Amino acid sequence: MTITIYRSIAALTLATSSVGVLAQSTASTSACSTSITPSYAAPSVAAGYEARLIATNLTKPRSVLFDANGNLLVVQQGKGIVSLNLTDNGGACLSVGKSHDVILDSSHKQGALTHGIALSRDGRTLYASSPEAVFSWVYDPASSRNSSGPSVVVNNMNTSDHTTRTLLLPNRAPGMLVVTRGSTSNLDLETLDVSTGHSQVKAFNLTNATATYNFDTDGLLMGWGLRNEVGVAEEPLTGGIYGVENSVDNLIRDGQDIHQNNPGEELNFLGYVNGTSSPEQGMNFGYPTCYAAWNVSAIPNNTGLQVGSQFAIGTPNATVNDTLCAERAAPRLTFQAHMAPLDILFNQNGTAAWVTFHGSWDRTEPVGYKLSVVQFANGAPVDPSNSTTAAVDIVSNRDNSACPNGCFRPVGLAWDTKGRLYMSSDATGEIYVVIRSDGNATSSAGSASPSSIPSASGSAGSSGTGSAVTATSTKAAAVKNGAQSSSALAVAVGLIYLLF
Repeated sequence: MTITIYRSIAALTLATSSVGVLAQSTASTSACSTSITPSYAAPSVAAGYEARLIATNLTKPRSVLFDANGNLLVVQQGKGIVSLNLTDNGGACLSVGKSHDVILDSSHKQGALTHGIALSRDGRTLYASSPEAVFSWVYDPASSRNSSGPSVVVNNMNTSDHTTRTLLLPNRAPGMLVVTRGSTSNLDLETLDVSTGHSQVKAFNLTNATATYNFDTDGLLMGWGLRNEVGVAEEPLTGGIYGVENSVDNLIRDGQDIHQNNPGEELNFLGYVNGTSSPEQGMNFGYPTCYAAWNVSAIPNNTGLQVGSQFAIGTPNATVNDTLCAERAAPRLTFQAHMAPLDILFNQNGTAAWVTFHGSWDRTEPVGYKLSVVQFANGAPVDPSNSTTAAVDIVSNRDNSACPNGCFRPVGLAWDTKGRLYMSSDATGEIYVVIRSDGNATSSAGSASPSSIPSASGSAGSSGTGSAVTATSTKAAAVKNGAQSSSALAVAVGLIYLLF
């Protein structure tokens, strides 16, 4: 049964014009030869959109990606990578025709794959990640199978808590691989020392690699003080790299528990890997001492703070305070606390970014558990940094009180060549497809990065292509505008003082 439930949302023009989906629903519900009904209440879908469940019985599906032959590759956390060959009857009428395992964790000794996946531009090198390392395999899109490997590309990333290692191969920086690494605990004091490699996003040059990279000491530093920047994406007009941040749990400020609505989750701009300079690149984004405000009224001693302002954890003192936090890189946008954004994906013409919110656990009333869209223009969000309404919900659970056990929990996003958006749900082992249902023309078939949901006009453009950055080593060579490791001990002492 196709899930088509319309509801009124704010900023309707965002959903129907400047962020319109470019995948025409050419097949009606009755035309689908197969239908799958979720075991929970059918999701709520914004007016003008259609969401349909097309695959089930997967094992914790996380990141998803199409290969050159249209096979949907799915990382199954703790199991490996599966290839789904889809039967396409038009519109949202899709089903899994055949499937087979591309990589099984049991077939190699390199550690269980948890989240990240990427394909080289020619489609013949497959990358995936475990908590410890990034691996590569020779891949054949014709058969959707790997023929050799794995080779270790980046290692020395193991942590005991946040174990996702998201991978991104930017189109505007051929040969560069962006890798994210989170903290080893809720409050990871090792993050204060940039040389530890904790809570960082880095880029590695694959074109001149002569040996396995060490995450701690090699690579171009995109940003640090990033607690768990799970989702990363390339803005197509400029080549800018954006990430979505999962912020801290159980936050205390001046002895008061303010964790229900603070701190906010973040959309961060991390600079470029195509040679374009940016003041944000390599900056300290605040963690574990500074966080973005969401509900300012709930923060004690909040003078001068607004949504998105960086403020100090615990009881501010001479070492850690709001003045120091104001010097850290602030998010471009802030989202409701605890929604847990896990992926971000731009449409081709850069008019919108889609974000999956996996959902809260550290909050009395559950939030998140939805797919939302953020409007962009000229390489940046349209809404101001203190906006609380920048993310417009497209697919969400009808009743969050049933979550996390009785609802879908979105993770990975991928476009197909017809401009349809695919979304995984790890908790339910499912894949959804999301399209426009108002008859808009489909995007050009076969385009490398379809101008999909949301806009029919525009293209990726030709400006700012730059060249791949070749500097890929030196410990903290790209670090600037942040506390250096020499002061990390003093800050750690101050943080321990204010927390306890």
